[in-house]
Amino acid sequence: MPPRPKVLYVTDLAYPARGRRYCDEDIYLTSRLREHFDIALCNPRDAAALLGNGFDVTVVRNSGPVIDYPEAYREFRERAKDLNVYNPLTGKADMAGKQYLVDLTEQGSPVIPTVDRREDVAKLPAADLYVVKPKAGADSHGLEFVPREKITDKNNTLIQPKIDFEYEVSFYYVDDEFQYALYAPETDRRWELRAYEATSADLEFAEEFIRWNGLAHGIQRVDACRTREGGLLLVELEDLNPYLSLDRTSEETRERFVRAMARSIKSSAG
Repeated sequence: MPPRPKVLYVTDLAYPARGRRYCDEDIYLTSRLREHFDIALCNPRDAAALLGNGFDVTVVRNSGPVIDYPEAYREFRERAKDLNVYNPLTGKADMAGKQYLVDLTEQGSPVIPTVDRREDVAKLPAADLYVVKPKAGADSHGLEFVPREKITDKNNTLIQPKIDFEYEVSFYYVDDEFQYALYAPETDRRWELRAYEATSADLEFAEEFIRWNGLAHGIQRVDACRTREGGLLLVELEDLNPYLSLDRTSEETRERFVRAMARSIKSSAG
């Protein structure tokens, strides 16, 4: 029997996420993935020092916002250049910051209209309030709602109109294979999620961004909002360490997801 692949699984079990428990999800996933791999868990601040060392692949999961440990993340990326990382560090979306929202806006893609300079606010739809947030942010770090007259130029920030939407919905993928969708029917309770039956039009929307990102392997979450006019707009494409809200899915869905993730990791490990 060939040796089992060895996985370094990067997670911050103590990260205090609002409205959900990262640690529970990774305890569940690692308990199931041990059926397929030999696994060691480590904190993201220790990952650079442990890279290689006999591990076939490093899996980055609920490691928390990298804005909390920028130097450790920079060192990790530098040392991981020639190693097998899952998701691959070639992602063009949140993994690289949120500049992609500005670029996709300029290309006319269906995203929340986004600019990164005060002088470009006139290009956005008029709104009572605007969202101002750091390009390197995550988990609402540094997010502000301000009227137009109080928007100031800051380095590495995004500006968006505050959208009046019906609900937020997330589509979860392993590689390019759709797994499930969840939505928040109450706009003020983002993490009180329920199962969502995705339509073919919904999946066509989500898969436009999966194709655009072009990851050979990995887990991605496409976050969108349903506008009052009925369309979808991209909120973000999480391609580094998307929280999966597996506790909000059925047992059948979790089983299917674990099988897909195990296949994907094995394939990425070669």
